[in-house]
Order: sequence, then C-alpha cells, then structure tokens
Amino acid sequence: MKRALALLALLAGWLLVSATPASAHVEVLSSNPGDGARLSAAPSLVTITLSENIGIQPGSIKVVDLGGRQVDAGPVFQPGEAAEQVGIRLRPGLPDGSYLVEYAFVSADSHPVRGTFAFVVGSGPLVTSAGAVSAATGTDAAVDATSTAVRWLAYLGVVLLGGLAFVVLCRPAARTDHRARRLLSGGAVLVAAATVAALLLQGPYAAGRDLEAVFDTGLLADTLRVAYGKLLLLRLVAVAAFAALVPRLLRPSLPERLRARYENLAMVTGFVVLLTFSATGHPVTDPMMFFSVTADLVHFGAIAVWAGGLVQLALCLFRPAPGEDPAPAATRFSRMAAIAVTAIAISGAVLALRIMPSLSALWTTRFGLLVLLKVAGFALLLAVASRSRRVVQRGLAASKPAAATTVTADLRRLRQAVAAEVVISVVVLALAALLTVTPPGG
Repeated sequence: MKRALALLALLAGWLLVSATPASAHVEVLSSNPGDGARLSAAPSLVTITLSENIGIQPGSIKVVDLGGRQVDAGPVFQPGEAAEQVGIRLRPGLPDGSYLVEYAFVSADSHPVRGTFAFVVGSGPLVTSAGAVSAATGTDAAVDATSTAVRWLAYLGVVLLGGLAFVVLCRPAARTDHRARRLLSGGAVLVAAATVAALLLQGPYAAGRDLEAVFDTGLLADTLRVAYGKLLLLRLVAVAAFAALVPRLLRPSLPERLRARYENLAMVTGFVVLLTFSATGHPVTDPMMFFSVTADLVHFGAIAVWAGGLVQLALCLFRPAPGEDPAPAATRFSRMAAIAVTAIAISGAVLALRIMPSLSALWTTRFGLLVLLKVAGFALLLAVASRSRRVVQRGLAASKPAAATTVTADLRRLRQAVAAEVVISVVVLALAALLTVTPPGG
C-alpha cells in the first residue's frame, strides 16, 4: 500500500506540472459567413471550423430562412484539406433576407454540441442567432434522463460480468451454482439491452428530439455512421462472445488446456467490452488520449472486478451451496479486492487530474461536485470494506469447535458489511453514469 501511495504522489506531481487538461467537448472556432455577417450576395456554401476532427456527420448542419424552410442543398462534407472544417452547400439563387445556420455535432466523447449563428443577404434586417434559438436545439429532458439511466444499467451489467473473476479465482463451487451463473448471464443481457437502447437514444439525444424519435430510422442511420455507433455495435458483438464463453469456461470437467484457452478468450472479450466504454467517454478528449483511455480501462476494470466480486460474495454468504464453507472464498477475495482498490485509487486520481480543467473546478462546477461525491462514496466503501477485511482476518476462518459462536457472529457482521458495500457500489455507479453525461467544465 505504501508503494501504491508513493506512485500516486509521483503521478499526481508529474501530471499537475506537465500535463494539459482535456477539453470538455468539440468547440466551434470560426464560421464562414460569420455570425451577424451582412453579404451583398448569397454564398454558395456555409463552412464551420471545429477544434477537433470529428469526421463527417450527416445532418449536423442545417440552414433555414425566416419561414423555417430549409435552404441548404446537403450533404455535409469537408470542403478543403483541413479535417476540422466541415460545410454544406446552399441552394442557388437565394433571395435577400436573413438566414439561420443550426449545427449539432457529436464530440468524441459522444456528447452533442449545438448552436446557431445567422447572416443576412442584402439590406434587410438581421435576425440574431440569440433571438432565433428555440427549445428544440436543446437536449430533451426525458431523453437526457433516459440516456443517463441506460448508461447506469450498462455499468451495472459490466459489474455483474466482472464477477467472473470471483467465480474463477475465489469460489470454485460457483462453477456448478446455477445462481452464480445466472448473475453472469444477467450481466450480459443487461449490457446488451442497454447497448441497444443507447443506439436508439443517441440519435434523439444528439438531435435534440423527444423520445418518440427513437423510432426514426434516419437518426439511427446517422448514429451508425459515426464512431460512437460503431463502438456500440462492437460492444454488442463482444458481450455476445463473452456470454457464449462463460458456460464453456465454467464446465466442471473442462480439461486444463481448454480452460486456459477459454480464460484467455474471456479476458480478451471482456477487455473489448471495457474499451468500448472508455473510447466513448471523456478520456478520448484528452490530448494524451492513450494515457487517459488506459487509465480509464484500469479504473473501470478494477471497479468491475471489485464490485462484481462483492455481488458474488454476497450470494456466497447469504445463499451458500449445501455444505459450503464461505471462509476460503472470502479470504481469497479479500486479497484480490486489496489489489483492485489500489488500482481504482491510482487510476481514479490520474483521470481526475487529466480531465478536470482546473483544481477550482472541483468545487465550482457540477462535474467537480459529482467527482467529490464519487470520491466520498469510494471512501465510504473503503471504510466498510476495511471492516469486512478485519472480520475475515479475525475469526471467520476459525475451525475450532469452541470458536463456533464467534464465527457465527463474525459471519453475520461480514454479511452486513458486504450487503452495505453492494448498496453503496450501486450509488457510486449512478454517480459515474452522471459524470459521463456532464461536461468537465460544467
């Protein structure tokens, strides 16, 4: 633990001195025509220069006249050599008047960035973009809440999948326990269902539409064209492969050669599932993307192993198999949990230092307050976990008949502590889901 703390201090110092924090979302640097420009003749196209290359996103730019009629000739394209510049052509022969440009881009971390600007052709009045913004340009409240809930359910599913480490390393009896296997299958189903829901919701989320728009096949097609949609499809394939491997891996009479092969395949598919989360979150906006994505992979993976192990341990403690002694599984998990907690603490600190725009943002922004709440929840988890560890070390593994009363009392306390850890973990995962939909600067 001392070595872990020393490494954490070294990383913190280096990152604070030398690193540039990640940006929140893609930003509009300039446009042509500019906001408020007065032109003598109608332009042939409208271009927007962004702070990063997000690719060509169909439907991301729309130009309308004062009557709300669309006057662009589509599609969105890159008019020059700069990958950060996108544009859309306008219909020829536009009459004099004011025109409003509406844009809705999806940044690398899957969040929409919307806005408007206006220009006028001829001598007519200019309708400013500020006066023309409507409620439709914002994220629908129901879609926003549903998207957050879906992310939380996806996290819960990954945590249940993380319980496979406990089954393989800590509790061999779980290989034949149908309840333990149902938890793993339930995790795979939950991740798959949440991924399908995320695919359907992303279109309305990015376009500022309501929940009824989840049935809009055009929006779904737009989602599938961007990196976020492709990563969600990859997640579906990976979780399906993981679910197919689990029954084979847990066969009691499996030869050792096949067991090692299935374990390696399960680790690879599990890694791909985790990668699809890290590659669609705030870490990808970091200039040192590989560094932050790696830290996020370690962070989320360690949480899945720890929290998923807690769920499986709770099952073992409250509903052990006939004649099963939960002491060996609890003792093994205690050692595994200590390693996972260290990884969570170090990688979490690295992520906070990389993603937070400044130290003051911790108490001046919604994102910072959520980070503090998550840290507080993690600290509470550590306090409860330390109680569990003391119970395991003190007497749960006692085997003398005279110690039967002590063991029973310790087992009861351990059950209470593990149940509390599971509940707190669910709350911490909810905070993590809120963090993913909150910009670091907001």
